[in-house]
Amino acid sequence: MIHFKGKDIDCAIFDMDGTMFDTERLRFQTLSKAAEELFGKPFTEDVLLGSLGLSAKRAEELAKQHYGQDFPYAQIRQRADALELQHVRTHGVPIKRGLLPVLERLRKSGLKMAVATSSRRAIAEEYLINANIFKYFDITVCGDEVVQGKPHPEIFLRAAEALNSLPARSLMFEDSENGLRSAADAGGLAVLIEDIKAPSPQVAARAFLAYRSLTDFLQDLAACTPKLPVPALATAFPQAVNQLCAGIHGFGAMGGGYLAQVFSHWDGYTRPGRIVASTGNALLREAVNAFGNYSVRYGHEAFDQTIPNVQLIDAADAAAVSAMYRDCEIVALCLPEQGLAPQAGVIADGLAARFEARGRALTILVVLNKVGGAQFVQQRVAQALRERVGERQCRQILERTHFSETVVTRIVTKLSDEALLRQLRIKHDLYEKNMARRRALATSAAAPGAPWADGISAEQAQALAPIVSTLREAAEPANALEPLHLILFNSEVDMALYAQQGSDLLEHLCQVETVGDIGEIQTLKNRLWNGPHAVLAWYAALLGYPTIGHAMGDARVQSLLDQLLDHELIPLLARQHPGLQPRLAGFAATFRQRCAHAFKDPCARVGRDPLRKLQRGERVIGSLRAAHAHGVQAPCLALGAALGLWYALQHPEAAQDAECATLRALHAQHGTVEALLCWQGDYHGQPYAGLDAQADAAVIQAVARQFAALESNAQRHLSHWSVRPASALGLAA
Repeated sequence: MIHFKGKDIDCAIFDMDGTMFDTERLRFQTLSKAAEELFGKPFTEDVLLGSLGLSAKRAEELAKQHYGQDFPYAQIRQRADALELQHVRTHGVPIKRGLLPVLERLRKSGLKMAVATSSRRAIAEEYLINANIFKYFDITVCGDEVVQGKPHPEIFLRAAEALNSLPARSLMFEDSENGLRSAADAGGLAVLIEDIKAPSPQVAARAFLAYRSLTDFLQDLAACTPKLPVPALATAFPQAVNQLCAGIHGFGAMGGGYLAQVFSHWDGYTRPGRIVASTGNALLREAVNAFGNYSVRYGHEAFDQTIPNVQLIDAADAAAVSAMYRDCEIVALCLPEQGLAPQAGVIADGLAARFEARGRALTILVVLNKVGGAQFVQQRVAQALRERVGERQCRQILERTHFSETVVTRIVTKLSDEALLRQLRIKHDLYEKNMARRRALATSAAAPGAPWADGISAEQAQALAPIVSTLREAAEPANALEPLHLILFNSEVDMALYAQQGSDLLEHLCQVETVGDIGEIQTLKNRLWNGPHAVLAWYAALLGYPTIGHAMGDARVQSLLDQLLDHELIPLLARQHPGLQPRLAGFAATFRQRCAHAFKDPCARVGRDPLRKLQRGERVIGSLRAAHAHGVQAPCLALGAALGLWYALQHPEAAQDAECATLRALHAQHGTVEALLCWQGDYHGQPYAGLDAQADAAVIQAVARQFAALESNAQRHLSHWSVRPASALGLAA
């Protein structure tokens, strides 16, 4: 039972054609074609519109009023039925957008369900089975089973009675005037879902509620049905597909290894029919499109999770990327900051096309790993829109586009191209073996006395043999491919994604936690996770460890992490943001657990781009400046900044990093820590947010002291933190 719009509801009764299925237009086409074949001319529009929602008997009476008593309506209807079935069997039943999410929510809320259709049972059941929604309904009442068809209330009264319910507690969904009169006269809570012809104002006024579409009804329904909890890792994705499309602009670690999972869980009731993602990696694109899915490996849980219904598009195909913004319900923007500028115009083109097509509002999840990332993206897209459509239409488009700031709470790494190639070779060999084995089994099963033929006559077996053979041949490649997982990402297990409130859609996604002030969560993650993560990576790399997980077995690394979290960052954040205090212990514990198991988390990846991480307001320097401002002693934060500079200048792998190259050039020219921290040059088209030599003098001096100690006497520098010196730093053990 649900409490909906002030009413207690225990059952839902659905009309079929025009309400659940977009078949009225198809019906008009087949009736007209059949009439032309058997009568010499098609139906007029007045007759077709007038017959909407009528039983076959009433529709025949209407047709004969127009065309005479000799009009062969029964034969025409029979021929139209055959034409319609032929179309449906070839192309499938066209279901109305939003139907499956509505049925899922109603059914999972405990409602009894029925179909009340003017169609004959043979047609109704074929359509319901073809559309894979027969499973939602307890009973079906059809037009050939009632004495009086719509607009008489008999069919709805019989459906409610069969469900042991009262009409007053039943939502009755209809699209036509005749159907609406039938539901209202039955005493039901008539819900009008508009289709081809709107009812007259007098009849429409009898509806309990009216909606332009089932999708609009879903918004009200979602408000009175529970938001499902964050799923456990092994929770299966919903079976039902909701006809929506989700997009990922940037199929990297966060996009492919995290956001695709968020979208696949969706609201827990249904999942998108398709996830479209862009990548410039041709090998990756071809591999995923060949499989149709891919898997994420959670090593700590020894669990592989397969992401279904994925299509990768070429990131260089501007038309395809724009179409993603035009067609998708939600898009996760997972580009690096420097990659946004060339894509802003492509995004603007998609938003403009969406607006012209009168598309629904769009939610853009901005996963930029940058405080203020949503505003940053919106400003650049707005500028591109103004250049294309002008100020007025730009404002209208932005009013229908929600740029949501996010905080990602997961560590994900992407497999290298070399690892992907090795995996593909192995999968190919296994696929060939599977196919050979299945062909052998198929040959055996096709022999006389095959197991599937048991219990039926020889004639029936002979008739079924071609059908079984065709189905087997079609299924063989898919069945041989099914057990072969294409592993693309390694991930930790944390599930929720934090997002700024403001999008109705995000309120219902079960893996998204919306918050009123995303800035606080960003600060917490940036300072408590991102900063220590970078520091550990720099230190571990200098010690010679390949990954964070390997380094956590070293007491020196563990000690540095403990000092950073327990004695500097947690006290600082508790003082700086008292409202965050309840979350601090949980965030810190999660981060420690992640690091301990991060054996797939390369130090080179985490430690890259040190300029970005050592900016004035960023994860390490930002925390150090805050510590000085709030009187919190932070020698390890100063050491962390010094380690970042030392890594950039000294580590062999850093030579391939463009930002490390910039720092090396600056150091070669000036030779001071101050010159590195206070640099103000061009950074991806914007001035670099370096420190101010005067205002930040204390911070600069603290980092410079630690840097000098690394150069001259690491033994004395690290001893009072119980961290032994590192031979990887070129110092004696």
